[in-house]
Amino acid sequence: MPGAPDQLDAVPWRETRYPGVAVHFYHSDKTTRRVLALIRMAPGCGYPAHRHTASEEVLVLQGSYRDELGTYRQGQLVRYEAGSEHSPRALDAGPACVLLALAHEGVKLLA
Repeated sequence: MPGAPDQLDAVPWRETRYPGVAVHFYHSDKTTRRVLALIRMAPGCGYPAHRHTASEEVLVLQGSYRDELGTYRQGQLVRYEAGSEHSPRALDAGPACVLLALAHEGVKLLA
């Protein structure tokens, strides 16, 4: 399964409508809205502000990102509780930020 830092170039990334952000879905359930995905953010790029409708766990596989709650680096595991809001953005310096995210229900965009 692609996802280890030395295999990230082999991932079949799908570009999103957000500049510099690509995804690869391992699992997406339309009924439960549970999603397991890799997210790649180019340096300085990010995902728009959103609210978590249920908890989400994020493992930083490569690079670093920041949001309103802190800065997270390779190897860190971050948990967002239901109702939390943030707008993650890869740091300007360094490699692309790659995250493994497990969203238990999805998100609601705020902008």
